[in-house]
Amino acid sequence: QVQLVESGGGLVQAGDSLRLSCAASGRTSMIYPMGWFRQAPGKERDIVTAINWSGSSTYYADPVKGRFTISRDNAKNTLYLQMNSLKPEDTAVYYCAARNSGSGYYTNAKFYDYWGQGAQVTVSS
Repeated sequence: QVQLVESGGGLVQAGDSLRLSCAASGRTSMIYPMGWFRQAPGKERDIVTAINWSGSSTYYADPVKGRFTISRDNAKNTLYLQMNSLKPEDTAVYYCAARNSGSGYYTNAKFYDYWGQGAQVTVSS
């Protein structure tokens, strides 16, 4: 099994930056594509960004393009999400996800096998 633990969430003001981390443990050799999703109150869980195993291919949802950056350090079994120019509409619980196979990236939550517990990000105006 694989365990994912997010950290780095918090309360910030609009325009600020924040970096989320997702540390993987357990059978980390099973981790291939990874991604970040977010869920605001009363809304569905949406893709934010995704990355393939090597980090050579990435996807960003339109609302975060140019502001967020996904990266991974496979030697440290850690996924990162750098969030710049944060907006109040970025307020949500952010989830890290991992899939145990595949060479590309995945944007649909149903294709992920492992999930973190979530990290709250609140952006005040």
